[in-house]
Amino acid sequence: MSEIEIGRNKRGRRGYSFDDVAVVPSRRTRDPEDVSTAWQVDAYHFDIPIFSAPMDSVVSPEVAIALGRAGGLGVLDLEGLWTRYEDPTPQLDRITSATEDEVVGVLREAYEEPIKPELITERIRQLREAGVTAAGSLSPQRTQEHWRTVVDAGVDLFFIRGTTVSAEHVSSGREPLNLKRFIYELDVPVIVGGCATYTAALHLMRTGAAGVLVGFGGGASHTTRETLGIQVPLATAVADVAAARRDYMDESGGRYVHVIADGGLGRSGDLVKAIACGADGLMVGAALARAEEAPGRGYHWGSEAHHPTLPRGHRVEVSTVAPLDQILFGPGLSAEGMTNLVGALRHAMATTGYTELKEFQRIEVVTTR
Repeated sequence: MSEIEIGRNKRGRRGYSFDDVAVVPSRRTRDPEDVSTAWQVDAYHFDIPIFSAPMDSVVSPEVAIALGRAGGLGVLDLEGLWTRYEDPTPQLDRITSATEDEVVGVLREAYEEPIKPELITERIRQLREAGVTAAGSLSPQRTQEHWRTVVDAGVDLFFIRGTTVSAEHVSSGREPLNLKRFIYELDVPVIVGGCATYTAALHLMRTGAAGVLVGFGGGASHTTRETLGIQVPLATAVADVAAARRDYMDESGGRYVHVIADGGLGRSGDLVKAIACGADGLMVGAALARAEEAPGRGYHWGSEAHHPTLPRGHRVEVSTVAPLDQILFGPGLSAEGMTNLVGALRHAMATTGYTELKEFQRIEVVTTR
């Protein structure tokens, strides 16, 4: 791929965000009713390719259950407010009512409460008793401390999610998590990320992960680009990681690792373009934080916002738009792409002549900027 000269001493690839690309119609069209948005991770089948981002503003146990019953997957943050407090309502009240000057301090104070293993067990039990796929997420730093509790509680899909996760973390002060050994010893599928490059994704796939999360520095509530100067535009990142998936299939004799776009999927068109660039699934944050049921009550924040020494995110107002069911399945309330996310995906696939998600990954795309 051609590089651009930044200056005499530095060259770089051009990267593309979803705003920079668009899908192209093919020679045929379809009826939206004939389109299937179903896919499968390991033994777990989903009617729609939408996962909730494991963020306290997006998903509570109740929202995870509702999304599971709607055909998607609710991923609970197992080091969030629901595993620190029996009833996190007072903390949510404080976070959502804090002024802009107060909110970082309020967030830090709320998340200073220790994680309680018994609450991890209780939250996973809630999901299992509701009959939905039980999925939970830990950061790499917390995985060694709590993974046994998570697995013993009966989690179905285990996410290891961080701002960036590598297969080779080097530390002079502590023994890092050995992903390959860890995943091999578990009896549940593990999905890891984020990553944003071909090489990093290929190494994560070699650990035995069932899927990789793709995204770094994006998302409505992240300021990683401003704080650390690090970002990879998501259209380029997804396409690069999809190439790693293809090459890993050849290397491994046919083992398929799912690619899940994570971050920067605020509107329905972003979801369409993520699949077109090669994603199998979609981890959605801000778009679901707009639901009436979302615990953020019209606000959205992630774990980066309450980092004790270097916040890399903030609480943003996304506004409450509609009930969860209407955000997913419509009818749409406006032409802004914030409601009827699944309907928009179906129409895009039908308009361009595709009926299956895997087929739609082959759609032609163009750059628009």
